[in-house]
Amino acid sequence: MLEPEIPNNTGNVGRTAVATGCRLHIVHPIGFDMSEKARRRAGLDYWHLVDCREHDDWSSFLATERPARLWLLTTKSAAPVWDAPLRRGDYLLFGKETAGVSPAVHDEVAARWGSSARLVLPMVPVKEARSLNLATAVATVVYEGLRQVRAAEGLPW
Repeated sequence: MLEPEIPNNTGNVGRTAVATGCRLHIVHPIGFDMSEKARRRAGLDYWHLVDCREHDDWSSFLATERPARLWLLTTKSAAPVWDAPLRRGDYLLFGKETAGVSPAVHDEVAARWGSSARLVLPMVPVKEARSLNLATAVATVVYEGLRQVRAAEGLPW
């Protein structure tokens, strides 16, 4: 998650990470307090179970993780997530709730991983429904990734 702003969304994404065995990366700056006291106050009593890595900024994330494959989820794409060949070890990038990711990050994703690395969860064209809730989008894409990985590896549910 790049620069998340809403603690409840981040908490729900953390719960999805626990439920699916995924690692959560949080890239700063973030719009809320992540201290243990703040997490307890928000009712995130399961946070100790979240495999979470925090990064100071986008550059630090890239330098530390060095993702071989990364997919940017954005409303600014026409390529549906289910058409992407998701694999174990892929990184899924979600931007902040109010603005997504910056044009610079869009450009860097296209330069490093190709323009086809930008994906969308298609929605019916209702102007007032600009996008899905971040936590909803994360859960949907993570489960699509798991579906693809498990099918490719012949794993049962």
